Amino acid sequence: MARQPKPDGRKRPLRDSQLGRRTELRTPRLRLLVCGAEVTEHAYVQGLKNAARNPAVSVKIVKHPKAPSQVVAHTVKLLETADDVYDAAWCVVDVDEFTDLDQALREADRKGIGIALSNPCFEVWLLLHFTDHHKHAPSYEGLVPILNKHTPGGYSKTGLDFRHYQDGWPEAVRRAKQLAPDGKEREKNPSTGMWKLALAIGGPR
Repeated sequence: MARQPKPDGRKRPLRDSQLGRRTELRTPRLRLLVCGAEVTEHAYVQGLKNAARNPAVSVKIVKHPKAPSQVVAHTVKLLETADDVYDAAWCVVDVDEFTDLDQALREADRKGIGIALSNPCFEVWLLLHFTDHHKHAPSYEGLVPILNKHTPGGYSKTGLDFRHYQDGWPEAVRRAKQLAPDGKEREKNPSTGMWKLALAIGGPR
């Protein structure tokens, strides 16, 4: 008769129950591609990403300071060769005096690409971090003197320090929403759709 092994007092591993306890619902990671940013926009988006510390969002910023239709075309090309790495793509563009904006907006809509459009320029979005601004802004040059009043040491397009904007971006979102309906930035000066990209990176406010 075979001898029966003596019990050693150890319990069998409860694999099923242990795995069940370890299973957690995780927030899906959102992978964003941001294209078209120049020095200023790049520094701002990178600064917001670092300050938000949102673990659910990863952002790749591609500098491509061209006309709007060229920015959209370049974004489409990046997406086509990225093997679906990105969950969403955004183009950061200005109205300025570009003549191909309507073409760019149509193509972006057709491809499902978000547009963060500022009218007339990105500096509208920056100004909204400090104050409301409803007066028509004919150009970048008209906004810089106002930004200088709010930016320590004066505003620099090539040396943006996000620390000056870090506390104000939720207010900029609120103010930007009041300037123009979503998607109507092309028709309203001043206005900016950067609030949508800011929320995508920093989370709801």
